[in-house]
Amino acid sequence: MHGPSHFRRNLTGFLLRRHLLHTKPGRRYVPRNNDVQKKDNGEKHMFLYKSWGQHILTNPRVLDTIVRKSNIKPTDTVLEIGPGTGNLTLRLLQAAQRVVAVELDARMVEILRKRVAEHGLEDQLTVICKDALKTDFPQFDLVVANIPYGISSPLVAKLVFGANPFRSATLLLQKEFARRLLANPGDSEFNRLAVNVKLVAEVEFVMDVSKRDFLPCPKVDSSVVTIRPKAEVPDVDLNEWCAFTRTCFSKKNKTLGATFKHKRRVMELWRLSNLRGSETGNAVSGCNYDCSYDEDKEEEEGNESDEGNGDPSPASEMEMSLFKEKINGVLKLGGFDDKRPAKLSGKELLQLLSLFNQAGIHFHDQAKPRNADNIAVAASYST
Repeated sequence: MHGPSHFRRNLTGFLLRRHLLHTKPGRRYVPRNNDVQKKDNGEKHMFLYKSWGQHILTNPRVLDTIVRKSNIKPTDTVLEIGPGTGNLTLRLLQAAQRVVAVELDARMVEILRKRVAEHGLEDQLTVICKDALKTDFPQFDLVVANIPYGISSPLVAKLVFGANPFRSATLLLQKEFARRLLANPGDSEFNRLAVNVKLVAEVEFVMDVSKRDFLPCPKVDSSVVTIRPKAEVPDVDLNEWCAFTRTCFSKKNKTLGATFKHKRRVMELWRLSNLRGSETGNAVSGCNYDCSYDEDKEEEEGNESDEGNGDPSPASEMEMSLFKEKINGVLKLGGFDDKRPAKLSGKELLQLLSLFNQAGIHFHDQAKPRNADNIAVAASYST
């Protein structure tokens, strides 16, 4: 049995032979030439930036388990996001036909290419040196990745709501974030992100990973989960669904009756309903809560209405009263007025959305563009 010192030396392999890794603070990091420094003896020091989630997974047992649990076929193309120095990449290249690695840090790309070339596997590797959230992914069969913590939410949403079909995604995530993805109605962690992801995919727990298995050591432990897209998904407008869940989960532990009684929220629903009606020539029908990503939690009173844009004139008290009664009627018809979003299943939420739509109340501004990126961004809001 080898001792701890032998284990640690073998964990980092190439890194400790040619690079000494250091951490460097910084909320907004822009790579600079002096981020890789060379000493007189030729030894390199490379700074890792925690703000970019640069924590290198070094435990070979964990790396091997991730690859094994991914069920990679010899003919597969694997998408890896944030490959870093290539500890996982090398194992993926041995199991798959091809690996597409998306890495923003050019210093990491240089190390990755060298390591892969040393193993004679460079013909199987495609490296995209861009921001994973801003680049279009090529076709792939699987995703296997140690995702930077800071982009977990929008990246998961981009995968499951994106245009590229895939078999599964095996992801190493911050433990708390993984628990939210795995949460079920009634759990304290249950949130809008879980509802949106589980509409189109199944999420399975694989294993926990200690923070001590990373270099440098992060402050929290991690977990591995597998996400599998569903073969059949509900027939629902995803833009409408994302806007609807944003409204319901703005205060997930309040009753829906209380949420939809708030004056400003009702006014916004009425305003957009009449705007849609004036554009289509139909009766009052629509509502919009913008599907754009918002890092701040939505205030209890909802968002302020935008000015301009050809909005209809303010509602009279009678109009507002009738519209409010219409909303309350939908909630009572389905028995949802005293229900809390945090305790409702996806099936129940779909039922409520259907009742609203049947009553001519909608949650997405039809005048706004619809595309997969907008849906992914909307779905990633994890309040």
